[in-house]
Formats: sequence, structure tokens, C-alpha cells
Amino acid sequence: MPGVLSEAQWDDAKLIWDYHQMSHELRPCSAAIGLGSHDLGVAARAAELYRAELFPVLVFSGGNSPTTAARFPRGEAVHFREHALELGVPAEAILIETEAKNTGQNIAFSRAVLGEVESVLLVSKPYMERRAYATCRKMWPEVDVVCASESLELDDYVKSIGDGKLVVDMLVGDLQRIVEYPRLGFAVEQHVPRDVHSAYERLARAGFDSRLL
Repeated sequence: MPGVLSEAQWDDAKLIWDYHQMSHELRPCSAAIGLGSHDLGVAARAAELYRAELFPVLVFSGGNSPTTAARFPRGEAVHFREHALELGVPAEAILIETEAKNTGQNIAFSRAVLGEVESVLLVSKPYMERRAYATCRKMWPEVDVVCASESLELDDYVKSIGDGKLVVDMLVGDLQRIVEYPRLGFAVEQHVPRDVHSAYERLARAGFDSRLL
């Protein structure tokens, strides 16, 4: 358990972590989209799923944000592509989209790159699966969506990122967006169980709020 969290806060964070994951059964799709972020694990997971022959073509989407500019100075999609190449994905299987600055643009711009396909596998950070799903259902309602991420427990993910406070801030921020974005037209509505919403409120009050809108 990260030292910045009490036991009760850690329990709340795990509850939200589990809610964010869709637990979809993976199946072959027409294409995949690797959603740009601070987390290079997205590219690693996409490469793993390509090698498992779950899709023939992969789009990495993402430009830069204040969060990622220092880590990925040439843009998220460019760095993700390079990592996937290192992991054995052939260059001809990778497309990139370098302008997106948010998840809605990730979906819309990747759709423009791919053209119309029947199904898409969205590869994201573990705590972003549900928001990615809700965004895609809004932005691209015709496509069949499957969500995937690295298979990690929360404590392992925190170790991989190295900052427990930041990870919990992001869990809280993504949950707020799941609640608020449907009202703004950015995503379809997702049911948030009462216990999950209560955990969110406790963590936000406790100061895990740097990613709130």
C-alpha cells in the first residue's frame, strides 16, 4: 500500500480501479486503437495483442499534453509506435495520428485514419477502459467496441508508475469525467454504483483532486 494513502483510502482506490475496467472478453477485431497517454504500457499491451493476432492494423493516437510533453517530446503516438516496433510489431501494421489532444479526438481522428471498420479494440491505461468505451460509443456508435489494457492489479500499476498519489488522482479524475461528460455530449452515460461514487467523493475530499475538471 502506498504510504500516501490510509488503508481506507486504498480500499476506496481499489474499488474505483475495479469499476474503471470493463473486463471484456477479448476477440479478434478489424483494427485496434492505442490511446495516447503518459503510460508506455499501452503500447506494450497493443504489441502483445497484435502478436496474438487479434487485429491486423493498429493506430496509435495522440499528440502532446502538459502531462506528456517532457516524457514524449515527439508526441505520444510517435513514441508508442517506436516502442511497438521494438516489441516486434511490423511497421506496415502501424498507423499514427499525431494531433489528438483528448479522448474524443483520439476516437474521431483514428476513425478518419482507419475508415469505416466493423469492430475496434481500444487499448488504454487500465483505469481508462470505461471512459474510453463510453467515449467511443458516443463518437462512433456504429462500431463494435472491445476494451483492453495491461493486466495489472492496482498496487502493481502504482509500482510501475512510481507515484501513488498521481495514480489515485487520475482514478478520481477519470471517474468524474464518466459522470460529467455525458451531460456535455462527450460520452454515453455509464451507471456508477453508489459505493463507487461514495469512494470517489471521499478521495476527492481527502485531496486526491489534481485531475478534477
